[in-house]
Parts: sequence; structure tokens; C-alpha cells
Amino acid sequence: MASLYTQQSRNVTKTWLLMSAFFLLIMAVGWFVSYYFGDASLLYIAVGVALTMNVTAYWFSDKIALSSAHAKEADPVQFLELHRIVENLAITAGLPKPRVYIIEDSAPNAFAAGRDKKHAVIAVTTGLLSRLERSELEGVIAHELAHIGNRDILVMTVAVVLAGVLTVIADMFLRMSFFSGGGNKDRGGHPLLIIVGIVGIILAPIAAQLIHLAISRKREFLADATGALLTRYPDGLAGALQKISSYSAPVTHATHATAHLYISNPFGAGEAGSFVGKLFSTHPPVEERIAALRGMRV
Repeated sequence: MASLYTQQSRNVTKTWLLMSAFFLLIMAVGWFVSYYFGDASLLYIAVGVALTMNVTAYWFSDKIALSSAHAKEADPVQFLELHRIVENLAITAGLPKPRVYIIEDSAPNAFAAGRDKKHAVIAVTTGLLSRLERSELEGVIAHELAHIGNRDILVMTVAVVLAGVLTVIADMFLRMSFFSGGGNKDRGGHPLLIIVGIVGIILAPIAAQLIHLAISRKREFLADATGALLTRYPDGLAGALQKISSYSAPVTHATHATAHLYISNPFGAGEAGSFVGKLFSTHPPVEERIAALRGMRV
């Protein structure tokens, strides 16, 4: 039986292995583009554009997420108990208390956002508050504080940046290949290498998206383990996930751009359990998360 510390350590290791694979993929694609066109400046331009777009999105991530969800700041009097739970757990975690927001939505869910622990926010739906018991709500808040403490927003932003870089490079390559009529292959490039490279660069954005989603799923497992470590009561979060996942209606203003932020799939019950469904999901299957939590020992 894995301990909370073991589970946390394993997920950190798996996340950074995936990030390493991401960097290797970018290096391979970048090398081929430089080889094909004989001009390394094209790679620098693509990287610059992608970094600029994604760093801007990262800097304003909290505002973008809150606006997208139609969240409003939680009144400290009306939502006194929620503020107390957030503050107590933040103190336990050694974090500044994040700003607390409410989403008027019957679907139970929550998310954390912000570029660092000093600019973090936690948003919960009214449906979450009405359906969960205190220990379950504490489990959810601890999970979101774990995202903040584990710097998951930073890791996910890096993943988005890298996926953006690959997408821009692939798009530029295909457009320039089409209009220029060829690159280094006209100057003696190896035909097999050219064919393999072209196929690879077409598939690279898909691979990048799959790695990005895999990192997102690993960060959820890590936040589960860290959150359970914070409350010392894994069953609280497990019970919350069970209730959240059983609710059939989606979060009204959830989008695919912000789906990975939520504690559970915001598009309602019925997450695909097939191998392909898991590959293209931002969250691990709830059954696996609950089993991992209930299999932990404090």
C-alpha cells in the first residue's frame, strides 16, 4: 500500500519525465526545420511568437479563468465558513490565503488559478457548497491549495508554451514547404530523412497535445496526494470526487481552454473510460483517483 509521500514523489517524477520528453520533441522538430530550410532563424521566430502569446496568457491566467467562469468574489460575511476553511488550510500549507470566488452554478466543481502563490485564486461553485459535507469541502480546498503550492500553474503553463511552440513551428513549416516548393531536399538532403521528418512534424502537434494532457492528469494525481496529506483524511476528497463526478450536468461556462483547471471534468458525468478517451482527457478517470486516495495510508 502506497503512502501519501510515496504517491506524491511518484507523480512528481512522472511529470518531469513527461516534461523532458516534451523538450526532446521540440529539439527534434527544431533540428529538422533548420535542416530542411537551412535557416535557423525560422525556429527563433516561431519560438518567440509562441512564447509571447503564452507568457501573456500565463501572466493574466487568473483574470482569464475568472472571467470565463463568470466568477464573483465571495462575500466574507455570506460565505464566512468557506473563507475560514480556505484560511485554515492555507495556514496549514504555509501559503498566503488566496482570494476566494464564487461561481453561481448548480454543478459541483472548483478550480485554482494565478501565476504564483501570491496571486492565486480559488473559485468554487454554489453547487459544490450545497452538496458537500465539511470534510469533503476541506478535501476539495486542500486539493486546490496543493495545485498552488506545487506550482502546477507554472508547470502547466510551460506545457502550454511548449505545445504552442510545436504547433507554430509545424504550421510555419507546412506553409513554407507548400509555397517554396521544397527545402534542403533540393540541395542533396537524404530522401528517407526528409520523408520521416515531414511525417514527424505533421504528427508533432498531436504528440505535443497528448503530452500536455498527460502532464495535466499527473498533476491531478499529485494534487490529490498533496491535498490528502494536508488534511490527513483522504476519504474526504474521495467522497467529494464521487459526488462531483456523479452530477450529470456540465458547468455552464466551462470551456475546453479552462477545463484542465477544474478539480474534475467540468463537462458532466460520463467521462470516456476507453484507452483513447483517457489519452485525450484533461483529468484521470475519477474511479482511479478515488481508488488511489482510498488505497493511501496517512
